[in-house]
Amino acid sequence: MAEPKNVAILGATGAVGTQMLECLAERDFPVGDLHLLASPRSVGKVVEWQGRKVEVELAAPEAFEGVDIVLGAAGDDVAKELLPEAVRRGATVVDNSHAFRLDADVPLVVPEINPEDVAWNHGLIANPNCATIIGLVPTWPLHKLGHVTRMVVSTYQAASGAGVPGMTELEEQLGALGRGEEIGVPKAFADQLANNLIPQIGSEKFAGYTSEEMKMQNEGRKIMHLPELRVNCTCVRVPVLRSHSESITLEFAEPVELDAAREALACAPGVKLVDDLAAEKACDRFPMPFYTSDQDLVWVGRVRRDISNPDEARGITFWCCGDQIRKGAATNAVQIAELLL
Repeated sequence: MAEPKNVAILGATGAVGTQMLECLAERDFPVGDLHLLASPRSVGKVVEWQGRKVEVELAAPEAFEGVDIVLGAAGDDVAKELLPEAVRRGATVVDNSHAFRLDADVPLVVPEINPEDVAWNHGLIANPNCATIIGLVPTWPLHKLGHVTRMVVSTYQAASGAGVPGMTELEEQLGALGRGEEIGVPKAFADQLANNLIPQIGSEKFAGYTSEEMKMQNEGRKIMHLPELRVNCTCVRVPVLRSHSESITLEFAEPVELDAAREALACAPGVKLVDDLAAEKACDRFPMPFYTSDQDLVWVGRVRRDISNPDEARGITFWCCGDQIRKGAATNAVQIAELLL
């Protein structure tokens, strides 16, 4: 058993922070002292965890004194303000915000892909974007077969990507529809999400692509050490509570056998292959977000040739789903923290 570590969660009362706390328990992480840090409105709240009663503390620089590992689940501004203070006080930080992901001296880590990058951290390690994690976990074993050069991705992202307010708003809208009531003015999203799709996540970033869409390329290049990787990504918010889905087409430098691709996915860590269109039940034919929520694997199916590629042997298309709050955020962060042990 590893030596206990004093752990702090910044943003402990939000959706990701709460899930981080659950993951620490589920994975038997050796927690010594536990500090739950949040904004003034949550200070004093008592959380029961593993037989302990832990009072929520104010997120402030002095709260990091004596802490070994900090899990960041706050927004960019809070992360930029407070997490360097944690590092200055001797903690190692695993941060889920966007604030440090593309900094050259900050590792960006998915443990199934580049765990070795943790070794060169300078106190800060970044947790990638949720859609990036879910898309790259199954891309990586295929990359090892034929070297990925290009990705075409469409994401179908759940309301949980906007945190508790997003999930609450979707549930309220669905309830209002069911009761035949009028839906109020949306606050978490640009428009009504129930019975709708919103093809914009993030602000415009580059040549008509949004900030969310550019993450798949920019973060993917860093995680997989592929500086020339080309990605075309369209991100869509869908009326699903918490599991993201993605349609991904890969182009390879070398031919990849379809059977070899399926075998690689079936054996890959963090992946569950669900790919049988002849199965009696739909849940055994392909991944669906209803079934992939509240667990940590990325389910992959609909594995097939990209028949639009002039050289079919160098193109593969697949569909994947994964829990955005767990593997897309909290679980991945706790897995990184485990590497620090």
